[in-house]
Amino acid sequence: MALHRLSLRLRGTVCHVRTLHTSGCGQQQEAVAVESELEPFSVFRTQESDPACQSEKHLGQFYTLPPAHFRPLFPHGLPYRYQQQVKTFNEACFMVRSPALEVISYLKKADYSKPALRYLFYGLKGSGKTMSLCHAVHFCYTQGWLVLHIPDAHLWVKNCKELLPSSFNSARLDQPLQATTWLRNFRTTNERFLSQIKTTHRYAWTKREFTDEGRPLGELVNQGISRVKSSSDVVGALMKELRLQSGQPGAGFRLAVAVDGVNALWGRSTIKKENKSAVDLEELTLIHNLRKLVKNDWVRRTLVLTTVTAVNKSSHPLTGFDSMDPFIPVSVPNYSEKEFESVYLYYLDRKWLQHPQSRTEDGKKELVFLSNRNPSMLDRICGFL
Repeated sequence: MALHRLSLRLRGTVCHVRTLHTSGCGQQQEAVAVESELEPFSVFRTQESDPACQSEKHLGQFYTLPPAHFRPLFPHGLPYRYQQQVKTFNEACFMVRSPALEVISYLKKADYSKPALRYLFYGLKGSGKTMSLCHAVHFCYTQGWLVLHIPDAHLWVKNCKELLPSSFNSARLDQPLQATTWLRNFRTTNERFLSQIKTTHRYAWTKREFTDEGRPLGELVNQGISRVKSSSDVVGALMKELRLQSGQPGAGFRLAVAVDGVNALWGRSTIKKENKSAVDLEELTLIHNLRKLVKNDWVRRTLVLTTVTAVNKSSHPLTGFDSMDPFIPVSVPNYSEKEFESVYLYYLDRKWLQHPQSRTEDGKKELVFLSNRNPSMLDRICGFL
């Protein structure tokens, strides 16, 4: 009630705003009061939607992604339950958490004349590694970087509906459907770069179809989308062009590579050949090129962002860690008390918690006990309330 009375008092005052100065975070303003049309004061939200301007004072608060950022940046890559939540709440909100802020601070201070640093999110299942990665990716997008986002590397090593022999290397196997889907999403996210960046090599796809040197990168991407059979090779050529050009002194772009579930690159595949034998990961064209992409033999204005899921029986953790070393580990824990309180208030604000008991103090304590403040578990439990 005290919070409600405070919001009513703030809404009734007269608005007077004095401009202070312009900084990298935009024009800062000192609001002496708030217009009556503004929404009531809330402790779980922040009006700071630019990740570059967020700091520790915003920890535990939700910020809203502008539709102009959300739609092109995340045509894929977000958890399914979060996508459903966005449709239900009619808004896309990220919580400001310390793991993402830590990586963003590293990105601001990094020396891009040195080989690329790898930042590895790790933590328990459902602790929010993917959302922390997406928060960092949003920062890169707002800084005008080219974002190469692999939403889930595990999908490239299992449940492949179509497997074809590679036309470029007979020892490898192509996954045309996965490659075409990824190319479409890459074009959506980085469309403004595709006409600026030119190819540095000539690529022959068939006896009659080829992409000449000096052509816009968009032609390369469109080739893979329109000619599904060559899409896996197009992905390899695209990654090669970006890897080589981003390291050049005169490159007009900075490259951010984000891979969700990077430990899948050194696990075992569930894909079977026609003779029912297992497919080795090195035989897959997409995995072969992605492994080269996450190496740190790049220089000048490049970086790699990765997130790792819990190690399972089919993965080889030692091989993966040796390949990723050196990297900066960033732990993603369960919600803190403040973060849990913010999520709880956000659900109440969105009318997501309908059960009368869920709105009581005892009900909140029960949610803490049942979920152990694990973000994924809390989301699933609240879905039935």
